[in-house]
Amino acid sequence: MLEAINRTVMHSYPGMVALVTVSFNGEDNIMAAGWHSYISHEPPIYGVAIGRERHTYHLLKESGKFAINFLPFEKADFIQQTGVFSGSNVNKFEIVNMGFDRGLATNAPILQDAYVAYECEVIDRNSYGDHDWFVGNIVQFYRDKDKFLENGLPNFEKLSIPLYIGRSMYTSVEKESKFVTHSVTAK
Repeated sequence: MLEAINRTVMHSYPGMVALVTVSFNGEDNIMAAGWHSYISHEPPIYGVAIGRERHTYHLLKESGKFAINFLPFEKADFIQQTGVFSGSNVNKFEIVNMGFDRGLATNAPILQDAYVAYECEVIDRNSYGDHDWFVGNIVQFYRDKDKFLENGLPNFEKLSIPLYIGRSMYTSVEKESKFVTHSVTAK
C-alpha cells in the first residue's frame, strides 16, 4: 500500500545512462547522465539534464555543442567512473584508455566503443531546479551496424545494454532477458 511521505521519492531507474561528451578550447570532457531523452523524431532533437556545478556544464554552455554516446554493458565500470570523477581534476578518457574520434559535425568526442552516438548543436537551455536542460538538434548519427538487426532493434546476440539501477549498480538487457511482444493495436 502506498504511504504519503514528506520527502522526495526519486524513482526514475532502472534506465539507460548516456555519456555526454564535449570539446571546448582544446579540452575534452565526458560525463554520465541518467536524465536524458529523445524529444522529437522529425526534426531529430535530444535533451539532457546537467547540474550547474558540473565541469561538463560550463564546457557545454560555452561550446554550444555536445555528443551523446551509449556504451555496452561491458563498459559499465567506465560509465560509472565518468559520473564519479570530475573532469576538472582528471582526464576521464585516460582512466581506462577510452579511445574516441572527433565528431564530423561538432568536433565532440565520439567514443570508439559506442554502439550508438549523436552529435548535437544546442538550440535551447532552460533551468529547472538544480539542473539545466540542454536541448540539441541532432546533426550527425552514428551506429555500429553489427549490433542491430535489419528491423532496427538491438541484436542481443552481439550487444548487452547496461541499465543503471541506482547506488552504483548496473544490470543488463541481453539475449537471456525476458522479452514480451504485445499485439495490442489501437482502434
